[in-house]
Amino acid sequence: QVQLVESGGGLVQAGGSLRLSCTASRISFGSIGMAWYRQAPGKQLESVAFINRSGSTNYAESVQGRFTISRDNAKNTVYLQMNSLKPDDTAVYYCNTVPTSGSWGQGTQVTVSS
Repeated sequence: QVQLVESGGGLVQAGGSLRLSCTASRISFGSIGMAWYRQAPGKQLESVAFINRSGSTNYAESVQGRFTISRDNAKNTVYLQMNSLKPDDTAVYYCNTVPTSGSWGQGTQVTVSS
């Protein structure tokens, strides 16, 4: 069963930056796509950013130009660099494989104050 551990969240003022990390285990990390998702209070889970095994990326329109997803296959880790954060980015952030595995990590809380 896939294990995913997210970290790096916190409280930041609008306009600030955070870098999230997600380490995966029990998968052939280098051969699969990975994605970051987020869930804000009272809202559905949404996909934020995706990176395939070759390093090609795709972003939700709401974060395009502000967030950057990257991966380090040697460390089984995917990152999400978040710049110019807005209060609307407040959510619990999760990573998962693409397509999603049956397992989810605990997520990491990102809170952006105005």
